[in-house]
Amino acid sequence: MNNILISSDSRHPISRPKIRNAIKSLLKENKVVSDVEVSVVICGARKALQIAKKYLNDDKAHNVLSFVLSEKTDPANEFPTSSGSIILGDIIICYPIAQEEANRDNIMLDVKINELVSHGLHHLLGQHHED
Repeated sequence: MNNILISSDSRHPISRPKIRNAIKSLLKENKVVSDVEVSVVICGARKALQIAKKYLNDDKAHNVLSFVLSEKTDPANEFPTSSGSIILGDIIICYPIAQEEANRDNIMLDVKINELVSHGLHHLLGQHHED
């Protein structure tokens, strides 16, 4: 069973079921059969900026950031596990930036958030821009 942890400030209304369904659908599309754990955090611009400064040494908030939990320290195990699930990592979504991009692209905010979650999950699965 997949464990999808979703955290959001009450000021940032989101659809947890839509996010869970987007993640489950992408895992299925990528033929991920193992049980996985993914954390999704929806935050404000200030928190997104703090995270970017701390982990990327960057002075701007990003719409989505992904943090793979494993550094692949053990060649036999690609990802750490917890309770039988593979822990993929964390996806951080900046709500205000997602809202701006949804307005710019003339799409619903839920659609934009799901796009960003999918983008972040691709990174957790090892699929990067240059692939």
